[in-house]
Amino acid sequence: MVMVKVSPDVFSCSSGDKLELEVDLPGVKKEDIEFKMLEDGFFINAKKGDELEYGGTYAFCCPVIPEKALAKYFNGKLVVTVPYKEALKAVDIKID
Repeated sequence: MVMVKVSPDVFSCSSGDKLELEVDLPGVKKEDIEFKMLEDGFFINAKKGDELEYGGTYAFCCPVIPEKALAKYFNGKLVVTVPYKEALKAVDIKID
């Protein structure tokens, strides 16, 4: 049997001073997930048995503090919350 490797669906949003990530990994067991984070992105590799492997490397727009990341896995979804290294300040842009 050939293993199929795909990129998981990843959703991210900014919530004040934190970045929130959701990674869809349907059918994957928690112990089969490898997740590593740096200040500027993250790497994920997760196997679903012998037939499917989710994997990819993703970049962040702003640096985070990976040592303070909190991760939970339930119902096929990895949810990670990590604080930004510096507070973000949004600027209103006038649209003509």
